[in-house]
Amino acid sequence: MPINSISRRSFMAALAAAPVLANAAFKKVPIGLELYSVRDMMKNDEIATIKAVGKLGYDYVEFYGSYVDWTVAHAKEVRKVLDDLGLPCKSTHNGNQVFEPANVGKAIEINNIIGSKLVVMASAGKVEGIDGWKKVAEKLTKGSEILKKAGMAGGFHNHATEFRLVEGQRPLDVLAKNTPKHVVLQLDVGTCVESGNDPVAWIKQNPGRIKSIHCKEWSKTNGYKVLFGEGDSPWKAIFAAAESVGGVEGYLIEQEGHSDPSIVAVEKCLKNIRAMRA
Repeated sequence: MPINSISRRSFMAALAAAPVLANAAFKKVPIGLELYSVRDMMKNDEIATIKAVGKLGYDYVEFYGSYVDWTVAHAKEVRKVLDDLGLPCKSTHNGNQVFEPANVGKAIEINNIIGSKLVVMASAGKVEGIDGWKKVAEKLTKGSEILKKAGMAGGFHNHATEFRLVEGQRPLDVLAKNTPKHVVLQLDVGTCVESGNDPVAWIKQNPGRIKSIHCKEWSKTNGYKVLFGEGDSPWKAIFAAAESVGGVEGYLIEQEGHSDPSIVAVEKCLKNIRAMRA
């Protein structure tokens, strides 16, 4: 049928339906919460905070920081609470020292107990020059090989630092090039956007390695103190790339701060992301 024979009403109806059709293409991907988002509550009472998060409807959680220093008894207590809530832990955030051979065994023990299968290096620490980043890649590789033997995966979580040029290269490119394909490149969207880089291009550049994404928002006016979906990140394009080539297995809401109490903010973020993907 010639274009000029299509009625204006039909054209407008098709145009209105387009976003719905695009959204319908989204895969069913679990939506979790990085518990750092409610760190103020976690400091006071971990168990009560986990229970509060469990009531919000998140599919899973990610622990951070000092969890690796838990006793076996406390890790088992946490696991029981998670199981009772039907709220699995799929990943953890860790300091770079966890990837040293002398320390990775403890991380494996605690991650096994709480059910996590992805151990992410959340900070490389102080790094000097590109040679320094190559050493980070070596540490990440060695630790991840040990994790792989234990049935787990290692990963790296970017910040804006890894997207900024050092000696003419982006450190994150150096890490991706010098680590095995099974090392997960956990994308922090907010810091990528804040650094002036394109998260969609990064996903397409590393097919199959973007298994976990931190859905942290950022805006030019309010920085990180903005709820999911209310900033400058191109979320629908990110979801499309992550689900078509990135290999994403889970989205994690990470909220840096907001005028709302943290538990209220993460509840709103969950509603926003689900509405966007509906």
